[in-house]
Amino acid sequence: MLLLLLSGLEWWHWLVFAMMLIILEMIAPSFWFLWIGVAAGVMTLITLAVPSLHWETQLLLFGALSMASLCVQWLILKRLQPAVSDQPALNRRGEQYGGRLLTLTEPIENGYGVVRVDDTRWRVGGPPLPAGRTVRVIGSDGMTLLVEPVED
Repeated sequence: MLLLLLSGLEWWHWLVFAMMLIILEMIAPSFWFLWIGVAAGVMTLITLAVPSLHWETQLLLFGALSMASLCVQWLILKRLQPAVSDQPALNRRGEQYGGRLLTLTEPIENGYGVVRVDDTRWRVGGPPLPAGRTVRVIGSDGMTLLVEPVED
C-alpha cells in the first residue's frame, strides 16, 4: 500500500508537504520544520523540472536536501550567535561583587549571615564571624555571597 502511494509522487505532493511543514513551523517555532520545508519546496521545483524521477530517487534527494538545508541553518545560527560580551557578569549581580570588602550587619552563624551592599541586604556564607567584621567576597552561590574574613 505504501509503495503504491510512493510510486505516484508528483510535484504537488512536495508542494503540499512543504506548505504543511511551514505551517507547522508557525505553530511550533523551532526552525527545524522551516528548513525541511525549504527542502520540500526545492523538491517541488526538481520534480517539476524532471517529472520522470522515480520515488526512490525523490526520497534520497529529499533526504540530502534536508540535511543540506539543516547545515545551512546551523551555519546561519552560528554566525548570528552574540559576540563575547565585554561585561560577562552583567546580569549576575553576585559575581560583580567579587573581591569587594563589606561589613557584616548580622553575624555569620550556622554558616550564614547578612551584609548590606549599597541599598540591598545580601545573605552571605562563610565561617562564623561576629557582626561588624569586614569580609571579602570570594564568590557566589546563587543569591548567596561567599565571603572570607579580612585580616586587620
